[in-house]
Amino acid sequence: MVTAVVGANWGDEGKGKITDVLASEADIVIRFQGGANAGHTIKNHYGKFALHTLPSGVFHQNVVNVIGNGVALSADRVAEELKDIMSRGVPAPKLMISDRAQLVMSYHVLFDTLEEARLAGKSFGSTKSGIAPFYSDKYAKTGIQVAELEDLDTLREKVDGILLKKNIMLKHLYHHEELKTDEIMEELRRYKEEIWPYVGDTSGFLYEALKEGKKVLLEGQLGTMKDPDHGIYPMVTSSSTLAGYGAVGAGLPPYEIKKIIAVTKAYSSAVGAGEFVSEIFGDEAEELRRRGGDGGEYGATTGRPRRVGFYDVVASKYGCRLQGATDVALTVLDVLGYLDEIPVCTAYEIDGNITTEFPTTGALMRAKPVWTTLPGWKCDITGIRRYEELPENCRRYIEFIEEQIGFPVTIVSNGPGRDDVIYR
Repeated sequence: MVTAVVGANWGDEGKGKITDVLASEADIVIRFQGGANAGHTIKNHYGKFALHTLPSGVFHQNVVNVIGNGVALSADRVAEELKDIMSRGVPAPKLMISDRAQLVMSYHVLFDTLEEARLAGKSFGSTKSGIAPFYSDKYAKTGIQVAELEDLDTLREKVDGILLKKNIMLKHLYHHEELKTDEIMEELRRYKEEIWPYVGDTSGFLYEALKEGKKVLLEGQLGTMKDPDHGIYPMVTSSSTLAGYGAVGAGLPPYEIKKIIAVTKAYSSAVGAGEFVSEIFGDEAEELRRRGGDGGEYGATTGRPRRVGFYDVVASKYGCRLQGATDVALTVLDVLGYLDEIPVCTAYEIDGNITTEFPTTGALMRAKPVWTTLPGWKCDITGIRRYEELPENCRRYIEFIEEQIGFPVTIVSNGPGRDDVIYR
């Protein structure tokens, strides 16, 4: 059976924590898209970790962790993360990397950085991890597959052709020094040394595992609002963030995905640019940011302060629908315990009309939040393990959100630790 854990909003919903919790009962955890441009923060008995490329199952010895073909693979980041977690007492995880995954090269990061600088005030808020240039190359058929590392001599000729085009752009558009084949080949040699022991036919491995009845978790990156087709285009990422893409990015039959857990925070947050209707500002935002998550609302990859707001029903309902949610996990509920009243964005006002449907970006730019205010519970709910023991106003808040979005909230996270979870 395959279960997907994906984001219903802008990313940063707490998917790493939910995957880490569910991984205890899984056999395989798979990253199926995206790259090191977003991180999952996990807190467990080993400590607090920010993973960027490794799947969140690496803390479980029973789990095989798979980096699928749909991932933008930063080989050096994989090596760094493995070294980091093992230096902190985590046993060497079982890891497989798809031979069909493609490599994020240093020149992808360079082009990402140069383009953001060129765009200046009109930039896309990139993390400068090379993701957009990577996927551009992949779909232009000038990317480098992991399998090609096997024969570096043959690969050199391909690199010559890639750099011919890259250097024209570097010289004439960005006025930057040109790339050299020898340096790129040295980079590729290093990548081969770092990851080759883990490389294999992951889709074949998964096919056999599913025949044997193994439990598989798909771990998504970012959320619906960052999907290039269905998100707030163009302020999106460059790979599909939807559970449906999990079949492609992992190499699985789509009918094997039986359960889709859409993760959504009990309030809203986002890193980077893009429309965010329920966003709040000033002291009110700083207070929520400071209290938020485990150690505050700051990006796991960038360290940037996250933009924060109250819960957005319109965006979450849309996000869950596009993900095909069978279940919703509501995270960081404990953070809201300081509020006397909790606003919830239940509709948008656009050009004088009220709507509960999530619009395309042009209309979204004109949208204003319509608020419904609920009473707070004014206490610390961390440590509660049974739903019935939550304060009445806290249960009322969960049930209001569930009714508004139209999808069942079956998991509630009320603290940063692995055990801070309530099942409904």
